[in-house]
Amino acid sequence: MKTIASAVEAYIKSKPFLISALTQGIINLTSLSRMMQKEIQEQVKKPVRSGAIVMALKRLSTDMEFRYSHKIIKILKSIGDITVRSALIDYNFKVSDTLLAAQAKLLAQLKLSSENFYTSSRGVHECNIVVSEHLAPFIDKYLGQEECLHKEENLSSITLKLPTENVAIPGIYYFVFQRLSWEGINIYEVISTSNEFTILVNDQQVDKAFKVVKDLKQL
Repeated sequence: MKTIASAVEAYIKSKPFLISALTQGIINLTSLSRMMQKEIQEQVKKPVRSGAIVMALKRLSTDMEFRYSHKIIKILKSIGDITVRSALIDYNFKVSDTLLAAQAKLLAQLKLSSENFYTSSRGVHECNIVVSEHLAPFIDKYLGQEECLHKEENLSSITLKLPTENVAIPGIYYFVFQRLSWEGINIYEVISTSNEFTILVNDQQVDKAFKVVKDLKQL
């Protein structure tokens, strides 16, 4: 049989935004306990007073503040270089038998240069290629025969260099994306490696997004 504490923790973990709100102390625990009461009673299979749920929430919020926020903030304060690139285009191609060979021809023509931005991510059915605007003629030349599902222009990228221990700490990306969401910033695409990740945003929002990311180091 579940305890009240374990039932409350399971309920909160199923709703990520509640975790964040709890750790920041911006939720009325009495109101939340009343809202949870019926479900908690069903899980523990006995009547549960609202006050008992409030006590469980208080203990949980203190524990979660350490488990979720403390470790994440420590990582974010150690963010390395933040690199911004503008004038990018994102192509979304349908995966085909010839796409990989076409990409190989494209890469053979691109010179490794700080002026050239190129990245590619491939899924089961789609492949996205992001390049600097001045490389668009190369895309047209070498991938012109491929089926382009969508093309988005006027994009900028923000790349964060993370410390190597980020791979062992859950919730880092969620923490960053949450802050961007609160500021009304739409993330067009995310590109990640083990120790860095890049977000694509509209040119009009890049300054605002950069400030949000930069401010994470001051938490």
